[in-house]
Order: sequence, then C-alpha cells, then structure tokens
Amino acid sequence: MIEGLRKPVSIHQKSKVVIIGAGNVGEAIAYTLMVRKQANDIVLIDLDKNKAKAAALDVAHGTGFYSQVWVRAGSYEDCKDAQLIIITAGIGRKPGQTRLELGQVNVSIARDIARCIMEYNDNPLILVVSNPADVVTAAVLEETGLRRGQVIGSGTSLDSARFRYFISEALHVDVEDIKAYVLGEHGDSQVAIWSNVTIAGIPLDTYEEQRGIKINREEITQLTKTSGADIIKGKGATFYGVAMAVSNITERIMNDQQGVVPVAHLMGARYGKWANICFSMPCIIGSDGIEATFDIPITDEEREALNKSVEIIGNMQNELGIFTHLTNPLE
Repeated sequence: MIEGLRKPVSIHQKSKVVIIGAGNVGEAIAYTLMVRKQANDIVLIDLDKNKAKAAALDVAHGTGFYSQVWVRAGSYEDCKDAQLIIITAGIGRKPGQTRLELGQVNVSIARDIARCIMEYNDNPLILVVSNPADVVTAAVLEETGLRRGQVIGSGTSLDSARFRYFISEALHVDVEDIKAYVLGEHGDSQVAIWSNVTIAGIPLDTYEEQRGIKINREEITQLTKTSGADIIKGKGATFYGVAMAVSNITERIMNDQQGVVPVAHLMGARYGKWANICFSMPCIIGSDGIEATFDIPITDEEREALNKSVEIIGNMQNELGIFTHLTNPLE
C-alpha cells in the first residue's frame, strides 16, 4: 500500500514545490529537488493518481538516508500555498508529428492545468517545462492572466547548459568557468551566441589565441541543437538534463538568488516587433519570478538568426490562437 507517506520531523521554514505531471521528467525533477534539498515539501500531481503515488514513494525512500524532505502525491489543492508550481504534463512528440500538432495537444492540456491551478492559487509562480516550451508558456500566461514575470518557461536553459558542456569538452576546461548562452526558441531555430562566450571572463577569441587552439564552432552549434534528439533516439526520452536545468531555476527562485538564466517568457512592449512573443533571453530570476530581462550585445548575424527564431515562434503562437486578441503589446 502506498498511502501514509511520512511528514518530516521538523520544518523550520516551509518551502513547497508542486510538480504537475509524474512522468519521466516530473519524477526526475522531484528526485533532483529532493537530493539538492531545494524544498522540504515536494508534491507530485498526475491524472494517474497511482503513478503519482508510486513515483513520490520511490523518491521519498531516498530521504531516509540523509534528509528530512517530504515527498508525496497530492492534488491541485496543494497549489494554494506552493512557492513554485512546475508543469511537466503533456505528450511526447511522436514520429512524424509536427511541432504544431504537438503544440495543439499540449497547449490544450496546459490550459486545463492552468485553470485548475488558479482555482486554488490566484497569484502563483509557474515554471513551464512541457514542450513546445515557448508556446505552452505563452498559453499558460494567457490562460492565467498573471503578470509576465510569473510564468517562466525552462526555455533554452538546458540548451545553454549543453552549449557550455560541448565547449568545455573541446577546450578541456571546467564547464563552470564557461559562460555562454543559447537564445530564442527551445527548438530547431535556437541561436548559439558565440560572440558572448567567455572562459573565466576571457573572450573566447582571446582565449583561443593565447592557447594556440581553434575549436570547431559549427560542429558544437550542431551538437547543441541535435543532442536532445540523439538522446531520445537512443533511450526514448531526455529527463536528467532538464531536471538539472529546472533545479537551477528553482534554486534561484526558492533562495531569491537574483541569478541570470536564459528562460522563456513573453516579451513586453519595449521589445518592439518581438513584443507578445514568448522566447528565451537572459533574465534575473528571484523569489518573485523574472525581475529583469537583458538584451545582450550580439553580432548582426546573430541578431538576424534570432529574428528568424522569434518569427517562427510568433507564427506558431498565431496558428495556435495564443494572444491573437491583443491590439497592443503587454507592458
């Protein structure tokens, strides 16, 4: 029997994260948050209640080794006092299925979830992981009517981590010393921003010149873009990398760290033709969600690629009927 998951012996300052969707990604996120002690109350919600209970219990068993963290299955009522609600629910992309077809299904699911959340919490902070991440994030924002900074998509945070990983491999340098961004769509049109890559604060061009090396940028860009698909081809799904990306965002929120992370969010009026389109740019993230967005200096070529990426997302939003009613950009 799976009922009766224990509560922690003591909770000093209660911190609660609700994860909606107990599939591979949701379960991996719950496990990662538990191991990194980023909340002391982690709740899994799923339409399949038995699956949610089993997943929660499997993760909860690990707390017996070192940490008083309560991991349990719950219901939408648990959203009412959650510091963060993470949406992972949705279907995976099937062979031959277009991103638009996937978007139609997962946007519908996400809208239903958003309505359920708002029944119990009228001012939540929501992190969207479900794909296609950009348009699903926009749909959740539209459905909830929250301010733009309260609905965050995991966006290119994972793509940027992959980018840094492949650069570190090529340079044989600790990945923590590498700062690099992938911006735009979490998808095929993503843009690797090579002009801003630094190693321990040293611009990449300068670093290569001083070391007498030259890495293959085109190959790394391609690996960054296709590695997710390669993993899916080999094992059927990706979940550990995205769990760490979500954990990184969660840490900034739960600890009010004011960290800079590339995440998806709806752009405001000051972004001109990019306004009302949801995609990833570097943002300061704290306990209130997104607190500032940076339009970092990039090359003309990168700007052109980013414009194309934003256009692709904007067209998908229009085809899915997301924010098509707006006559003026949101502030």
